[in-house]
Amino acid sequence: MDLFLVVINVAILLALIGLLIYMQRQHISFSKRVFAGLGLGVVLGAVLQGIYGSGSEVLTQTTDWYSIVGNGYINLLMMIVIPLVLVSIIQSIINLEKTKDLGKMSAWIIGILISTTMVAAFIGIGTATLFDLSAEEIEAGQAEEERGSMLESRLDDVENESTPQKILNFIPSNIFLDMTGQRATSVIAVVIFSIIVGVAVLGLRRKNPAQAETFTKIVNAFYGVVMRIVTLILRLTPFGILALMANTVASTDFVGILELGKFVVASYIALILMFIVHLLLVGVFGLNPVLFLRKVLPVLSFAFTSRSSAGTIPLNIQAQQNSLGVNQGIANMSASFGATMGQNGCAGIYPAMLAVMIAPTVGIDPLSPGFIAQLLIIIGVSSFGVAGVGGGATFAALIVLSSMNMPVALAGLLISIEAFIDMGRTALNVNGSMLSGTLTSRILNNLNLKTFNDETAIEKKMSL
Repeated sequence: MDLFLVVINVAILLALIGLLIYMQRQHISFSKRVFAGLGLGVVLGAVLQGIYGSGSEVLTQTTDWYSIVGNGYINLLMMIVIPLVLVSIIQSIINLEKTKDLGKMSAWIIGILISTTMVAAFIGIGTATLFDLSAEEIEAGQAEEERGSMLESRLDDVENESTPQKILNFIPSNIFLDMTGQRATSVIAVVIFSIIVGVAVLGLRRKNPAQAETFTKIVNAFYGVVMRIVTLILRLTPFGILALMANTVASTDFVGILELGKFVVASYIALILMFIVHLLLVGVFGLNPVLFLRKVLPVLSFAFTSRSSAGTIPLNIQAQQNSLGVNQGIANMSASFGATMGQNGCAGIYPAMLAVMIAPTVGIDPLSPGFIAQLLIIIGVSSFGVAGVGGGATFAALIVLSSMNMPVALAGLLISIEAFIDMGRTALNVNGSMLSGTLTSRILNNLNLKTFNDETAIEKKMSL
């Protein structure tokens, strides 16, 4: 009987995929298909949980089959991340007129990522204070206690590495290892290697133009193939979002969300406020915030459902270049850096809120100017080190709490709602990455305003 029900559930998913294919053949826009997949996934997941109940055997088997589509799509995106970063950054640099432009690009991108993360942390502090959040109000069950013990055991790994050592991990010692993505800092390492190769080609061009020209042709050809692969994979976006959202909603612990409702509401209010800050910054630099939001929404939808900043890199780069008019090199760098450092949601809002919640349990006034200043500085510095230890928001919280001499085990109290909140955090991380690319391109006067202001560019470039 269970097998029969699973087959029916899989058939329903296939029917919905067929509907999305029909929409594509009817030339319905890419954005509408993405949001249709998102909406259908929410409805399907809710129906599945309503019928079978969370944790049932039928639901577990169903989500396993759905993962072929959802997680399979993420795997395909992760597959192309390293080749895309490698070849696109090399190509971007060898097309630069001046090598000093590279330093300006990197400085502005990193500066915007880190500064907005500190602003996000300040918003997290304010929201946690406004809602009077406290770790003492949360009851710890067996799962929470186990999570807390796990965090304490991992704390040693975090404390054993200083910030300079974490930064040193960015520098590649075996680029072939990093191309396999085996290290938490693999993407940054590949970025650094690509920059070195690009600068070397610029130097070779002055000494041996013929060799440099041959290498440039090879890179351009490789870039063309990689971008074609990206295009083929992005065609699957509506299907991937459909399956991912269905699995997420079907397996979400809504009881846990209700029990920790105040923290969930406070977290999403903080995330929304930071999104508003992003849009205000877009407006300050003379760009249309509403148009920016419309163009990034398909990318944010995938980031929200997948909870993967790294997996979103290909969509991030495509949207920046083709919909927002961001310079190619800046788009590649901001997407790569934004997936591994200065994450507004994971490294900014989340650890700040936890610190404010936990501070009273150890006799610290979370509203004292000294505490707030110290917390903001630590968050700004530690946002460089998150990629060095891996684990996203969890390790960001470990770094910040341990640096503030606070108990890290209390962070385990939020395990039941971790996935639900992480969806919003990831979307904010990716939006911060795209914001840094857009603003940097605007500051350096190479933003294609015609593309940015072209409302149809969303569909001309993103409709696949």
